[in-house]
Amino acid sequence: MPVKQPQPGDLDAIETASRDEIQALQLQRLRWTLQHAYDHVPHYRQAFDAKGVHPADLKQLGDLAKFPFTAKKDLRDNYPFGMFAVPREQVARIHASSGTTGKPTVVGYTQGDIDRWADLVARSIRAAGGRRGDIIHVAYGYGLFTGGLGAHYGAERAGCTVIPMSGGQTEKQVQLIRDFRPDLIMVTPSYMQVIIEEFVRQGLDPRESSLQVGIFGAEPWTEAMRREIEGKAGIDAVDIYGLSEVMGPGVASECIESKDGPVVWEDHFYPEIVDPETGEVLPDGAEGELVFTSLTKEALPIIRYRTRDLTRLLAPTSRSFRRMGKIVGRSDDMLIIRGVNVFPTQIEEIVLQHAKLSGQYQINVARDGLLDTVVVQCELQPQAAAGTDAAELREITQWLQQRIKTLVGISTTVNVLTAGTIERTLTGKARRVVDQRPK
Repeated sequence: MPVKQPQPGDLDAIETASRDEIQALQLQRLRWTLQHAYDHVPHYRQAFDAKGVHPADLKQLGDLAKFPFTAKKDLRDNYPFGMFAVPREQVARIHASSGTTGKPTVVGYTQGDIDRWADLVARSIRAAGGRRGDIIHVAYGYGLFTGGLGAHYGAERAGCTVIPMSGGQTEKQVQLIRDFRPDLIMVTPSYMQVIIEEFVRQGLDPRESSLQVGIFGAEPWTEAMRREIEGKAGIDAVDIYGLSEVMGPGVASECIESKDGPVVWEDHFYPEIVDPETGEVLPDGAEGELVFTSLTKEALPIIRYRTRDLTRLLAPTSRSFRRMGKIVGRSDDMLIIRGVNVFPTQIEEIVLQHAKLSGQYQINVARDGLLDTVVVQCELQPQAAAGTDAAELREITQWLQQRIKTLVGISTTVNVLTAGTIERTLTGKARRVVDQRPK
């Protein structure tokens, strides 16, 4: 399908500015952020003082490395409102994480923060090819999760017509896509797989829908997954990145004309890549942990937040800002199997290499005595089930076991199941790993 190239007026001026202009703006905003955090957040004052640094010590961008990191634990330790830098009465909205592994991390927004967030999601939608007057189907979950409302306000700011569907009710998702004929969909890639399956279940060809672009985020996904979704749905699939502690969706987003990694909106967020073990700042192009410092947030400034996402910073292409490489995985999602580091996305890439396997998979890890055991469950494509006999099923199983052993370095038991066997996500991120080992 023809890609909508940006026209004059589609881009904010800063998107085509020189690197010198961008860095001068970053330095100005970074100085304000550090002082704002130091003056109004006791945690940051104590952390800066403990490390012997002061906001005035920032003379150049590289000096940010002198300042302490912020981790998710810091937000939890200051639950609920201890990290806010403005009086609670000035907080217009509160979001929070699910809190499934402890206290939720709470994020506050002033009205100015919400306006800037809407601007950045609107910029992300334009980067994905969305234009004023387009219809956008939002299937991210609404509520405390930042995805639904973040996408919604940004789509309205971009001048689009919004269908606030949220997650779940997959049959109705398909019905509204058919009836309302949206141009774009914003959803997690794993739930887009479920929507595609529902089209097929109803005897419909998802490639014949009105959708032209999918803006997918909230979980890591691979280039193989992009090809799978684009082929089955007949759309362009672009990557949007965000996390609630930094803002929500729209921290970075891919440009449809290049699809070469999310562009970091560097006028609002300063990215670093650090060694996950030592915290040392790494040069652009090196793989490590992504760290963000907000530049314009009022209610909850975030200083050197350790995202745990593993990626690289890449040179600018379609915009003047640097890009992120695909997220390799999260350091806290990494599985250590008999001494081997394993990321779920490695398994996903291999599963999607076989034409008869769908992108649905789950990794089950347990412990038998002193040894870790791994069972990889995956599914046949719906149309492949009828023509696959027992002998070919064994061949697929052996092929997958051998590929995982060769490319990842671990032995596994593989179960190739019929379509629809693995539990689907209906409201958000897929559960790719079930780790039953004792903590």
